[in-house]
Amino acid sequence: MKLALIIICALGVLSSACKLETSSAKPNGNVNANASASASANSTANINTSNEQTSTNCQLSMAGAPNIKELKLGMTPDEVLGVFPGSKDDEEVRKHLSQPPSQFGVSDFIIRPDKFGSKDKFKDVTQITFNLLDGRVSAFTVGFNGPEYAHVDQFVAKFIDGTNLPPVDQWQGYEGMDNQLKMLACKDFEVRVFIGGEGGKLNYVLMRDLDAERKLKERRAKAHAKATPSP
Repeated sequence: MKLALIIICALGVLSSACKLETSSAKPNGNVNANASASASANSTANINTSNEQTSTNCQLSMAGAPNIKELKLGMTPDEVLGVFPGSKDDEEVRKHLSQPPSQFGVSDFIIRPDKFGSKDKFKDVTQITFNLLDGRVSAFTVGFNGPEYAHVDQFVAKFIDGTNLPPVDQWQGYEGMDNQLKMLACKDFEVRVFIGGEGGKLNYVLMRDLDAERKLKERRAKAHAKATPSP
């Protein structure tokens, strides 16, 4: 049943069960592949990883979290836009950043690198979705346009090259998707690497700040408790 839900979400048929938080960032209608990649990232981000977090040997703190082409957790929107010359004047980016955060402090925006001055550096990237908590990047998903890999371990091996992250054999798979999805839960952050789509057009890497996630869960729990009448 879980695998069926993941497949449905990956095809872009989103429901409230597939989302971490209501998103204001909507991909354009002419980028269906990118929309599917975002949907797939949202769905796999919801997979329960409590077992994986206890079994991993990764004790890296946030200081050991890798950056992806200068992008990293904890950045402000201005710092992100500084990586993409011209993005501050982009209508789509400005529209999302001008919207107020949710009642829990959550907001988001999308960057499509091929529109900006750094497009050569991001030539293999289709889009990047940033989730913010209290104005700082709490998670971001980098969607890649290939290449097509026979197994996700090949993508993981490429991703960890030059980083402090543990080797591939210390990453955790997900039952039913072991050849497509691998996850690594460290002390302060989590990484998920996914392969899929024709030619690898749905490949992505998801980075999450676990402390920010805990704060968000606490805020939701408090709001729920406050809204629930006492017996």
